[in-house]
Amino acid sequence: MNDTHTPSALEPMMSVEELSAYLDVPIRTLYDWRRVGRGPCPIRVGRQLRYFVSDVQQWLADQRELSSGTNAATG
Repeated sequence: MNDTHTPSALEPMMSVEELSAYLDVPIRTLYDWRRVGRGPCPIRVGRQLRYFVSDVQQWLADQRELSSGTNAATG
């Protein structure tokens, strides 16, 4: 049995630049969101911020729920 991890087994991540292009928002907006606790949650890899694709997808799904008038606190 081989328990070693290969790069292909890692969850895909996006850079700040990639997420900015994907969401069509300025890079500065992503940094502002991070500062105030909004937007998808980044992780720091060395000096760079990265976003797990699954976190971005979940955050987008949460935005759709919030914009449809559903109050997440009350269901």
